[in-house]
Amino acid sequence: MQSLLKFSRAVDWLNTQIGKYVIWLILLSTVISGFNAVVRKSFNYSSNAFLEVQWYLFAASFLLAAGYTLLNGEHVKIDVVSSRLSKRSQIWIDVIGFTLFLTPVCLAILWYGTPFFLKGFYSGEMSSNAGGLLRWPVYLMMPVGFTLLLLQGFSELIKRVAFLKGLIDDPTAKKVEKTAEEELADAIRRLAEREGKV
Repeated sequence: MQSLLKFSRAVDWLNTQIGKYVIWLILLSTVISGFNAVVRKSFNYSSNAFLEVQWYLFAASFLLAAGYTLLNGEHVKIDVVSSRLSKRSQIWIDVIGFTLFLTPVCLAILWYGTPFFLKGFYSGEMSSNAGGLLRWPVYLMMPVGFTLLLLQGFSELIKRVAFLKGLIDDPTAKKVEKTAEEELADAIRRLAEREGKV
């Protein structure tokens, strides 16, 4: 079980690193959208490439961050029933969900999505819009994103089983972290204390 937990920590680390950087894709998509709007209104010029790259970045951000979202327990769940159950029952629901639902769906999407990407890659498929982009980069996000999600599903399953065996603490417990405002207030307080001592 310890080797599985080591694998789980590696997957958690991978998705954490990806999650840190994927947020920049949303910012980039927003900047391109703003630039496109300014150019369209100011110069009466628009490009399908600008529109499509926004879609590509937005799609990439959601697909690549799916594993990170699962890691942090921010995915959509229906807690109406499970919140009334014991912690062990909730963990068993997760085990069943990861095993019978998440894993088969991810495998099915990989089974059909990977050949879809490869076909677009080898054919050099282009957008049908004038001035559009190559399609394979956005097609690539499907197998990559669902592979990351599948790996995170395995990691979460390992942690749930380890919890049921009494090997680790509750993996669903949220780590209470300070908000950005609390961190700023602490930094200001420390700075004021240092200046007061000088």
